[in-house]
Amino acid sequence: MPEFYDVAIIGAGTAGLAALHEVKKSTENFVLINHGPYGTTCARVGCMPSKVLIETAAAFHRREVFEDFGIRGSAGLRMDIPSALARVRRLRDDFVRGTLKATETLGERNIAGQARFLEPDTLAVGDRRVRANKIIIATGSSPVVPDAWQRLGKRILTSDDLFEQIDLPSKMAVIGLGVIGVEMAQALARLGIHLHAFDRGGWIANLSDPQINDIAAACLREEFSVYLGASAELEPAGDGVRVRSGDVDMVVDKVLAALGRRPNLEHLGLEVLGVALDEKGLPPFDPLTMQIADLPIFIAGDVNQRAPLLHEAADDGHIAGRNATAEKPQCHARRTPLAIVFSDPNIAVVGRRFADLPEDQTLIGDVSFARSGRALAAATNRGGLRVYADKQSGCLLGAEICAPQGEHMAHLLALAIQQKLSVHDLLRLPFYHPVVEEGLRKALRRLAKQLPEAPASDLADCEAFGIDALD
Repeated sequence: MPEFYDVAIIGAGTAGLAALHEVKKSTENFVLINHGPYGTTCARVGCMPSKVLIETAAAFHRREVFEDFGIRGSAGLRMDIPSALARVRRLRDDFVRGTLKATETLGERNIAGQARFLEPDTLAVGDRRVRANKIIIATGSSPVVPDAWQRLGKRILTSDDLFEQIDLPSKMAVIGLGVIGVEMAQALARLGIHLHAFDRGGWIANLSDPQINDIAAACLREEFSVYLGASAELEPAGDGVRVRSGDVDMVVDKVLAALGRRPNLEHLGLEVLGVALDEKGLPPFDPLTMQIADLPIFIAGDVNQRAPLLHEAADDGHIAGRNATAEKPQCHARRTPLAIVFSDPNIAVVGRRFADLPEDQTLIGDVSFARSGRALAAATNRGGLRVYADKQSGCLLGAEICAPQGEHMAHLLALAIQQKLSVHDLLRLPFYHPVVEEGLRKALRRLAKQLPEAPASDLADCEAFGIDALD
């Protein structure tokens, strides 16, 4: 006999837990179904353990400027990679424990198993049948590994198993320079691994502005080899892996595959929903309600491939959870797009991407951080920023960034864009000295020169000194 619930949630990741949080406000008659390990992708294998490794690598890499600071003896420092990885796992396990608290008291309302649709309102979970008035799909995603690479066995790694390694070899390749590839390639190189990175495209970490992309590629090439524009072919070579890409032919010990993530849709049986599925097997859905077509089903988080970021997955889950307990789905305004890569310099895309803006209606202000006083003091003076504004209104539209402390400028710009501020509005706000954000002010001033002047009594029209130490 079927079990009846108001809401069934498939998946206990970030989106599923956010949906659960909302559903519990309206009903206790719910069930959470999860296949695989508990603990979110972010806590287990994504955002958090990767940042621990990045911080470890950054701390060790910092030794390269010690001599300039008058700090002697840096040549004697060494990286104990097994100890570093043990710390990653120790902190990772602590992060995961926090996420498990959300599910450990659910009792019988928490089912471990693979869910499959039998009908739009009915799921099979092993021998059990679950019927629900509303169903939320939040099954997440998994790393892409081509079938041909499977024969490499343990010589091919993904972000799902990188942090489980007890040690790392001396020579590695990273295939794919999206967000994960860039972050991990730089971190591994900074740990002292001889690192080569490949990407069949010409773009770094989802950038679309050619100038910022060139800056990002140049910054990465200062630390490891970067090969763009050709696919990589892998084959076993003794105990290692042969990598062929364009004119490059080399053997490495292991390869990290960073080709993106595919939605976890296999075995869900979405074909019974009666809606057309795209080439990825995804059904049509409304990003403002998370509803699939006109069905009582919602799809949230990485599985829908809309914006595979934790804050977006959480928002998806909250929207899906609210609408799954509402009489009628409500549209929710989405936040300003914000994506940050924790490389050094930080790479970020805020608001509308360069590639999506009409050239004849867009103004651009740019800046280089090579002469930024604060960045020079910290020996981090590299990178650039391009800010985009509407030609008629002067409203900020977006930015692409490769800059020291760029994560903070990205947040500042996201707040400004969300509040619909103009170039002059932002220039009226205080910029302290000396901070890296003064570079943003310089880019804004260059934008302002392309717009009608602000009133003479308005500090938005306050000009720069033209002196590096003061601007």
